[in-house]
Amino acid sequence: MDFDYSEKVRGLQAELTEFMEAYIYPNEKTYHEQVESGEDRWSTPPIMEELKEKARSAGLWNLFLPESDFGAGLSNLEYAPLCEIMGRSLIAPEVFNCNAPDTGNMEVLARYGSPEQQERWLRPLLDGEIRSAFCMTEPDVASSDATNIQASIERDGDEYVVNGRKWWSTGAGNRRCKISIFMGKTDPEAKRHEQQSMILIPLDTPGVNIERTLSVFGYDEAPHGHAEISFEDVRVPVENILWGEGKGFAIAQGRLGPGRIHHCMRQIGVAERALELMCERVKSREAFGKPLAEQGVIMEWIADSRLEIEQSRLLTLKAAHMMDTVGNKEARSEIAQIKVIAPNTTLRVLDRAIQAFGGAGVSGDTPLAAFWAESRILRLADGPDEVHRAAVAKLELKKERNLAREEVTGAGT
Repeated sequence: MDFDYSEKVRGLQAELTEFMEAYIYPNEKTYHEQVESGEDRWSTPPIMEELKEKARSAGLWNLFLPESDFGAGLSNLEYAPLCEIMGRSLIAPEVFNCNAPDTGNMEVLARYGSPEQQERWLRPLLDGEIRSAFCMTEPDVASSDATNIQASIERDGDEYVVNGRKWWSTGAGNRRCKISIFMGKTDPEAKRHEQQSMILIPLDTPGVNIERTLSVFGYDEAPHGHAEISFEDVRVPVENILWGEGKGFAIAQGRLGPGRIHHCMRQIGVAERALELMCERVKSREAFGKPLAEQGVIMEWIADSRLEIEQSRLLTLKAAHMMDTVGNKEARSEIAQIKVIAPNTTLRVLDRAIQAFGGAGVSGDTPLAAFWAESRILRLADGPDEVHRAAVAKLELKKERNLAREEVTGAGT
């Protein structure tokens, strides 16, 4: 694996860093003030539209999408360090049109959507005109196992009739959220991983009701939010099915691989910023007669944070490299590993930074508390830690069984 970034990537890193310093960090406070003071907290604040226009004019737009026809044509490995830079601010990913869940939904539409679906929904998403939701998780079943979903998608002539209740549908609270990708069962009698399908459902379709928005440790995350949505006898044309009946699980697996890379690299960006803030803080504060930076325990916090961030980044880059070279299937252990490592590392760094800031660390005066809430949910999003650990263990056990079998076969010859 070549650890040196290409000239193209280094150039984009420099451009993104300059943009972040010139426009993102100075406007974080403005963004949150506009959200809180606006007439409708669920409408996008004006500063976001201004920043998006600047980013698009600078060519820093849709960097996440590998397909050159739609995006920047970057590989996972090339995009990873750029995603890290964007992860340093909670508002940055949307500025560059690289925000979840829209990135994953755009990938689904680019890879599995029909030309008509792409024209109707992918194009406005790529242009940043609308937002989207991904409706998979359900409140009444353990959704860490996607085969548990109970929502139904039933064919009725030229339409599908959809029924179910979803929650944690990120982005659905925003007034610009117009389309959802809904996962439900089209054939409960089919093979376990071929029962599910995905279908496009506009949020203004009769029978679609946003019941409430959900908070994360007290943050409602306006103007995006996470919604609980009911679908009651919702009718959509058969043309809205994605790829075909029974392809839902396969689409989900294809969608989650790159998305996990994005989450993990953003987490590394969060950890880097938290470490920087901690270092600035401990150099400027004194306790017990000397600067906090000279206290032994603080120095251990800083050192441990640097060690853990570097380990997390290297493992994530390895996973990205494997996804590009041998495919998601062969990289599934590494993808599962980073899904556990990245958020846990970031939470440890954030915890130390919060401790160094004292009362200020748990307030809204720094981004640390909001970062912590966002990072903690990632230990559940895209599957809980326990599921990923189990996946890693199964692959290791399988590896050992295969080695033992080879040894027995070799001895027999």
